[in-house]
Amino acid sequence: MRWTYKPEPDADRTALLADALQVDPLVAGLLVQRGICTFEEARTFFRPELEHLHDPFLMQDMHRAVTRIEEAIERGERILIYGDYDVDGTSAVALLIAYLREFYTDVASYIPDRYTEGYGVSLQGIDFASDNEMTLIIALDCGVKAIEQVAYAKERGIDFIICDHHRPGPQLPDAIAVLDPKREDCPYPYKELCGCGVGFKLIQALHTRRGLDVESLMPYLDLVAVAIAADIVPITGENRVLSHFGLRVINDNPRPGLKAIMGSIRRDSYKVSDLVFQVAPRLNAAGRMEHGQMAVRLLTERDARLAQEQATVIESLNEERRGMDRQITEEALELIREHREENRMSTVVYKQDWHKGVIGIVASRLTETYYRPTLVFTKSGDRLAASARSVRGFDVYEALQACADCIEQFGGHTYAAGLTLHESRFEEFKSRFEKVVSNSIQPEQLQPELQIDLRVHLHQITTRLVRILEQFAPFGPGNPSPVFEAGPLRDTGHARRVGEAGDHLKLAVVQEGAGPLGGIGFGLGEKLSMIQGGAPFHAVFSAEQNNWQGQSGVQLKVRDLEAEAPDQESFSKYSRERKAPSNTP
Repeated sequence: MRWTYKPEPDADRTALLADALQVDPLVAGLLVQRGICTFEEARTFFRPELEHLHDPFLMQDMHRAVTRIEEAIERGERILIYGDYDVDGTSAVALLIAYLREFYTDVASYIPDRYTEGYGVSLQGIDFASDNEMTLIIALDCGVKAIEQVAYAKERGIDFIICDHHRPGPQLPDAIAVLDPKREDCPYPYKELCGCGVGFKLIQALHTRRGLDVESLMPYLDLVAVAIAADIVPITGENRVLSHFGLRVINDNPRPGLKAIMGSIRRDSYKVSDLVFQVAPRLNAAGRMEHGQMAVRLLTERDARLAQEQATVIESLNEERRGMDRQITEEALELIREHREENRMSTVVYKQDWHKGVIGIVASRLTETYYRPTLVFTKSGDRLAASARSVRGFDVYEALQACADCIEQFGGHTYAAGLTLHESRFEEFKSRFEKVVSNSIQPEQLQPELQIDLRVHLHQITTRLVRILEQFAPFGPGNPSPVFEAGPLRDTGHARRVGEAGDHLKLAVVQEGAGPLGGIGFGLGEKLSMIQGGAPFHAVFSAEQNNWQGQSGVQLKVRDLEAEAPDQESFSKYSRERKAPSNTP
């Protein structure tokens, strides 16, 4: 694990902010590191309001989109809401369907089949719209590259409105409106919305034209929060506001479908991480194992009993998915070992009978194991399909662009993408991709990175500090939970391995003049010997409130440990990137 330190916050700005907010300089320093340097910026950060959302009509083509939808409703046209089969797409479809059906009934949904149609707008979906006399398709979380498909629809008298957040190509589809903040000509101030987030801006614009205020859209934000979490977009700016209020809905009064899914998870309260690791995989299981339309039905179901029945089916699909995920991961690891590919700069594996619905999860597992850009291929009709995952700082989308002449179709983001190619091009692609990665990736990018906000002394980790840090939430990309480093520390002598397989480390630490503080290190069980016998060590951790059997106190969530070096200046963890700051701000 490679420890790196974020740049030290500016001392003058930190002092001014600490004085303005009347907070500890440590807290002010954390805020300055996040770009929050004034009282007003801090107030917006700690007290999000729906009024902080941008005017949706700032988005390029929004006026055209709203006008076309209003015309369709006035004329009684049939409208098809089309979306991708992942959580972002199905949540976006559920969002728009639920909103429009409040005042217009002639609207239907369509999710493409992952296996027969693949990602994005399909000709089969357009044919469905044509066969059912639908004259307007609103595509969500896809479509920004659907040049041929939109032209095909136009020939059949069908208009398109596209709500996407992926990078456009050099040409935009000939649609009535293309809503995508990543368009080069789009002046919208916030660029990191997910597909469901763009869909929310559309209903916000429709709502505004109907003379209604944004506060009455609160009940829809549970869907937006789930999509933001599932798509791993930055929880900054508008995403932070939407997540904040979406989590409030999820914890207070979620829609029946989400409530039914959450019934099998059983949390006292839900955070972004719960949505990422518990809720999203269950919703994704529908599209992975059966059909994404199941997730839309669940998320739009108003009857609690029917929602529970549907959630039970999806829960069983998720169990099936987990078993398949474990099996394929083992097979992929065996292929890598068998072909002695452990020392490559990239991982590219293929087996024709792997389930297409779980290859993305397997790619993530392999990335965790070998920490390098990874693609997992399977047979899909007469083509090979792959899911790609990357490591921090390496743009896998750009790497795929460099191999574009080997690929039939691809799309995605910096850290996740999908592609198809002819089987005859597989070996050529594998060789080319390895060459591209080898020539462009930096050695440090092949090591997992643990980013540290500040170096602290243990006496600074107090209950009051932890309560303030909790107000930094919701945590996620762009706004992670603050991470500290402290040392030298010593264990009190009670450290032990815990967990069914002894994988985790339970400890209590002291530092000169402070402690003891209890801590838990998940996956750090093997480091027990490093800290036994009073040996000094350094720890990287976040701090949280631990409530157990009526007792409340501070607990360290330990991310990594390293033994104290005899010569601190030569200690590799502190010299790889830059010397750790000696003091808090």
